[in-house]
Amino acid sequence: MATPFVVPQFSTKDYSSFFTAGALCCTVTHGGMTPIDVIKTRIQIDPALKGHSLLSGGRLIVANEGPAALLTGFGPTAVGYLVQGGAKFAGYEYWKKQFVQIAGSQEAAVGHRTAIYLGASSVAEFFADILLTPLEATRIRLVSERGYASGLTTGFMRLAREEGVAGLYAGFLPILCKQIPYAIGQFTVNEFCHELVFRNMSDEKRASLSGGTKFTISLGSGVIAGFAAAILSQPADTLLSQINKGHGPSGSMAYRLVTLGRQAGVRGLFAGLGPRMVMTAGLVSGQFLLYGVVKDMLGAPPGLEIHKETSVKL
Repeated sequence: MATPFVVPQFSTKDYSSFFTAGALCCTVTHGGMTPIDVIKTRIQIDPALKGHSLLSGGRLIVANEGPAALLTGFGPTAVGYLVQGGAKFAGYEYWKKQFVQIAGSQEAAVGHRTAIYLGASSVAEFFADILLTPLEATRIRLVSERGYASGLTTGFMRLAREEGVAGLYAGFLPILCKQIPYAIGQFTVNEFCHELVFRNMSDEKRASLSGGTKFTISLGSGVIAGFAAAILSQPADTLLSQINKGHGPSGSMAYRLVTLGRQAGVRGLFAGLGPRMVMTAGLVSGQFLLYGVVKDMLGAPPGLEIHKETSVKL
């Protein structure tokens, strides 16, 4: 018989702590990765940089435009991922708890843990992307069109003035196609990496782990999750850059995405994957490490664990 269980009821303060921790970890990591993201985006959309590596592409940009060019789009990146990161991490904690409650028992939650991870990360990311999309559109426009605007505020206002809501959300569908697989890779793979490590470890041994061991586990899990997130989301990331640059035919967004995808081919869709894997591994591992640190500083409770051997950790 299925064993009933009690799921902790996180308070508003708990969720505000989750939001704050997620916001800080994402804005710090994404902001710090701005130079790599600039190079990656330019490799995707600039014919002069096509085929370049991260190092050679960066050197070419600096030689032609100066070092400051590598910080283009820092403002919208930092602000965009501040709100997106908070909504994503807090949302994941919220929806994972909701789906565990729907499961109704420890056995059911453990048995359907993959579906819970997928559902929680997808729903959380959907709502987070509503906040992110206009700022991501501004960032890509600043990176792809030199002289478009002087920064976040002027770029956002120009895009809103010239193209309206349609322009700000032109990339909403492709960003969903990019960010939802990204979140799935980030959270689901990280959960299973931790499960693999802790599967045969007693609660006593786990509680006695040193800080260095915990750091190594979190770092390794985050790097692997980052690789998965990069691979899963790369095709849509390329299409998002193309859409915000204004490439492709007119018509519905779905038609434009299909057409651009056919034109790019498999090789084109995965252009810049190497630099992005490096960037994403650093992003995801850094985010989980910082998220845990900030949560501890704020006194936030741990999230639910639905590992196979340990059932639901309450």
